[in-house]
Amino acid sequence: MSTPDLFTAVEIGDLQLKNRMVMAPMTRNRAAEGNVPQDMNAMYYRQRASAGLIITEASQVSAEGIGYPATPGIHNEEQVAGWRKVTNAVHEEGGRIFLQLWYCGRISHPDLLPDNQTPVAPSAIQPEGEAVTFEGMKPFITPRALQTDEIAGIVDQYRQAAALAKQAGFDGVEVHAANGYLLDQFLRDGSNQRTDEYGGNPENRMRLLNAVLDAVCETWPANRVGVRFSPENSFNSMSDSNPLEHFTYFISQLNGRGLAYLHVLEGDMMTQSRQLSYRALRDAYSGIYIANCGYDKDRGQASIANGDSDLIAYGVPFLANPDLVYRYQNNLELNEANQDTFYGGDETGYTDYPFIEESEVRLA
Repeated sequence: MSTPDLFTAVEIGDLQLKNRMVMAPMTRNRAAEGNVPQDMNAMYYRQRASAGLIITEASQVSAEGIGYPATPGIHNEEQVAGWRKVTNAVHEEGGRIFLQLWYCGRISHPDLLPDNQTPVAPSAIQPEGEAVTFEGMKPFITPRALQTDEIAGIVDQYRQAAALAKQAGFDGVEVHAANGYLLDQFLRDGSNQRTDEYGGNPENRMRLLNAVLDAVCETWPANRVGVRFSPENSFNSMSDSNPLEHFTYFISQLNGRGLAYLHVLEGDMMTQSRQLSYRALRDAYSGIYIANCGYDKDRGQASIANGDSDLIAYGVPFLANPDLVYRYQNNLELNEANQDTFYGGDETGYTDYPFIEESEVRLA
């Protein structure tokens, strides 16, 4: 039996993927008014449908979950219709696409929320840094700690969003429990100082994620649901006293669920450092493991060949190269990404990155 590589087909749950290259979720701030996906979003994802799997940009499960301007939602019929354009486009090209479910929590600002609400969090701890608002950057404020009896309402928002994602034609969903957003805020003890059943030991801190997964799996079979973690990422003012021990526990608790995959941001995206043994975390998980964070072709091939991962998620390379799979297969030069157009704007730096011409391939 040959050793798998980036271009080997793989099954996740009951889905057959044509390769092991995943388009990572990337916020691009290009939703239309009302946080509705629009035609250029459908074109963007259509162009990249050669990925084995696309995981969409994070999409808020409610108006209260918003944390950035012009990010798509999945909590009303207009958004469902917008997302259906995206899923139809990807499926027409033979691709597979999961929607990432998101609640920003304390990484928000009253300017972005209904009735200028105060953002919520597990604990009333003000994050360092600034929020992106329609009026520019503003300091994060101290969030309001969720009351115990409010948490069921958050879970219900995920339940409804999961059902709307199915209406929109997605192949599955990814629960975003990473990068300093609400579910991650509950998981990590630097942001969760609760004394009720949702705080304290790792079992309690995972209680909200478990409830969300139960709710999402009322609509989706477990093998169409993924989870994303970021054990040591300090982005959004996050920390944990013992990430290897705590996330080994969290990961081990997922094993009995039969999920589609575990998607791990390996390292700290702020410092580009990796202090944990991600092989140990990978070995703690019995299912499909997607590795993410600064991989190129060679590192991705080595990770899969060594059994360190099953699939590799690529962010910026897919952003700048809609035909990334083809370029990697043929060892072709990559487009350079324009960081000035990562967030917000129009088609420039979004759908205008060129595909490589066949003539260039023949000459290579």
